[in-house]
Amino acid sequence: MTDNNDKKVALVTGGAQGIGFGVSCELAKGGFDLILCGRKGADSVAGPIAELEKLGAKVTYISCDISSDEQRKNLVNEIKSQVGRLDCLVNNAGVAPKVRADMLEAGEESFDFIININLKGAYFLTQTVANYMAEQKKENSDYTGTIIFVTSCSATVASVNRGDYCLSKAGLSMAAKLYAARMAEYGVNVYEIRPGVIKTDMTSGVTSKYDKLIEEGLTLDKRWGFPEDIGKVAYAMASGMLPYSTGSVINVDGGLTTQVL
Repeated sequence: MTDNNDKKVALVTGGAQGIGFGVSCELAKGGFDLILCGRKGADSVAGPIAELEKLGAKVTYISCDISSDEQRKNLVNEIKSQVGRLDCLVNNAGVAPKVRADMLEAGEESFDFIININLKGAYFLTQTVANYMAEQKKENSDYTGTIIFVTSCSATVASVNRGDYCLSKAGLSMAAKLYAARMAEYGVNVYEIRPGVIKTDMTSGVTSKYDKLIEEGLTLDKRWGFPEDIGKVAYAMASGMLPYSTGSVINVDGGLTTQVL
């Protein structure tokens, strides 16, 4: 493991639970220090932070609702003052519909809630972070940054009772392409990870549904995905194991989106 002064630093939004925690664990194992943010207070994530510290990471937690412009800017300003560097952004934070509603009946309140966090929040947080990465590149020509968007198979697979969620993830998929194109001049690689059915708190209410579907062949790999599956791919991206592949999409879905005759 590298000296603490030389360790790369990753910001993982929503990094203390679910997929985000799986990503944080794999980055910590790989020698990254971590900045985590979420809407909860620091006391409520003390357990996950302690686990990450046992893996060797220095962990900084900053409370932030990424749907808020003021809080996004404060987050990056705090990173600059408290940590002084940022090498990787993992856009993981996201919400599901509070109620799954048929798209012919779903209202604007749920749409605004989901789009503001999943798409608008991530898009504009990335804008602020990307500018900081560009600053670091200008100060140090050897600097290399990574931006990762964690989207969903719902970016391309229609689910008519979660139309707002699908749209947010499809938009995020395009955001990854846009930032890959824009940040290439600064040597910042941008990737997209599309998870499939992952066992987290978000999917706990539909466990029996997906147990049955997976057994019936929904995925080629007959099991649920786990947060560490996403984490391993994120670590490969963040550590430079995927050179010459900026703008790429990696499906981590057990073959769910593979067309089979």
